[in-house]
Amino acid sequence: MPKLTIDQREVEVPPGTTILEAARKLHIEIPTLCHREGVAPSTSCLVCMVKISGVNRLVPSCATMAVDGMKIESETEEVHQVRRSALELLLSDHLGDCLAPCYIACPARMDIPLMLRQIAAEDLGAAVATVKNDIALPAVLGRICPAPCEKACRRRPADGAVAICRLKRFVADVDLAGADPYLPECRSDSGRRVAIVGAGPTGLAATYYLRRQGHACTIFDENQQPGGRLRRETTEDQLPRQVLDAEIEQILRLGVELCLDIRVDGKEASDDLQNEFDAILIACGRSAADQAEAWGLDLSSRGIAVEKASYQTGMRRVFAAGGAIRASGLVVRSVADGKEAAVSIDQLLRGQPVTGPKQPFNTKIGRLEAEELLQLTAAAGESPLRDPADGPDAGYAWGEAIEQAARCLHCDCRKLESCKLRKYAALYGADPRRYPAPRRAFHLDRQHAEIIYEPGKCIACGLCVEIAAVASEPLGLTFIGRGFDVRVGVPLDGSLRDALAKVAAECVEACPTAALSRGENTSKEAALREPAV
Repeated sequence: MPKLTIDQREVEVPPGTTILEAARKLHIEIPTLCHREGVAPSTSCLVCMVKISGVNRLVPSCATMAVDGMKIESETEEVHQVRRSALELLLSDHLGDCLAPCYIACPARMDIPLMLRQIAAEDLGAAVATVKNDIALPAVLGRICPAPCEKACRRRPADGAVAICRLKRFVADVDLAGADPYLPECRSDSGRRVAIVGAGPTGLAATYYLRRQGHACTIFDENQQPGGRLRRETTEDQLPRQVLDAEIEQILRLGVELCLDIRVDGKEASDDLQNEFDAILIACGRSAADQAEAWGLDLSSRGIAVEKASYQTGMRRVFAAGGAIRASGLVVRSVADGKEAAVSIDQLLRGQPVTGPKQPFNTKIGRLEAEELLQLTAAAGESPLRDPADGPDAGYAWGEAIEQAARCLHCDCRKLESCKLRKYAALYGADPRRYPAPRRAFHLDRQHAEIIYEPGKCIACGLCVEIAAVASEPLGLTFIGRGFDVRVGVPLDGSLRDALAKVAAECVEACPTAALSRGENTSKEAALREPAV
């Protein structure tokens, strides 16, 4: 039997084994998009390339047989660059939003589309978990946030944006009104202690996420009540204090020490905190700049100077966020700062490199033309944007919330967690803008009762064509066109409904992107998946 070496590890395999199969025997992952067990290799994606040492040749591992004495290189920068280029070429012709525009526009990066699907499915418990995965004060922000997410909503130019903020408020209000409001699970005690200077939106949000990670938190604030700018800069009509107090109480329920009427003033107080705590977050707003010199911190033109991605100051264990580093900003930006700073502090406390939150990989469609937008709106809820029946300042009732949530166009990827193109593009650092190309026309095919076809996302891997052929579908699928313009379609101008009468679900499962996905009526996956952490 052939013996070969892959990345300096020897393996013996039966004759007729491919390099890809040999690598898998060693638990070495070689990326593939067009490969599927039992289907003849098409070598169309070229992301499974490896290098044969000695002959200095790059080959597709899915179609190259293992030969005795072969020495294969898989995890070198040269091979990675080849794979990266292959992915970038595929991305240059890929039309789709990985992440919805509303998600990108939200400073707190809340999974808005998931929340909307969960509300529409009447799954309030899941919706609450989704909201509070990313926003510590949703009932507050549901009332005072200027809703940058709604300005980015794809439905806005058609017949009005989805009422995201009001729906977030609905979820939070119903939860707070319950006998046992939602509390997230916290990791076991880490043995680490964090001091948070300031009980405003930044400090409260940071505390919420640090407690979830198992760190002990003590908040210091010079005022007699927590809330900071939320109390100073809003009226009772804008933000009822009962709502503010209730949300703060949910954070304190996680097990937080709150020290009020205490001002952290001067070098001595700063030194005491550094001696007592493992990390410090300065979140006391603009007043922090007045204390920066005494604390030994550098200033920028906007406030305390920090490393942008991590919120780390020049002192390794001291971080700053919110109004302490910004001349001004939205409350939702302050809340997002607290969430992101908590990620960096957690990294420090766990002995990891302090890099801040990981940025998710994303591709963007860009602006849709009017006729393209019609295809999306035609498939969503037909109800117009409405104010709550009790007036614009009131919250939605259950029926109203379900109706309004159903207006979401679902313009985020329908296979976000399982798209192999996105997975490997992120893994290899592929740049979707490396090879500029004319944008394809957006099209959404809903002719089939079980699946949705988005040809703009198709990478012409051929798996669905082969699966349909093996199953002897009467019509099946085929390649249409030539060269770079080749597309997968139905022969003889037939419909997708007729083309995939038997193996629609199998084709969806095999599709490495979201070109083929399940329709909302055939699966609850889109509404019930866990929010991204």
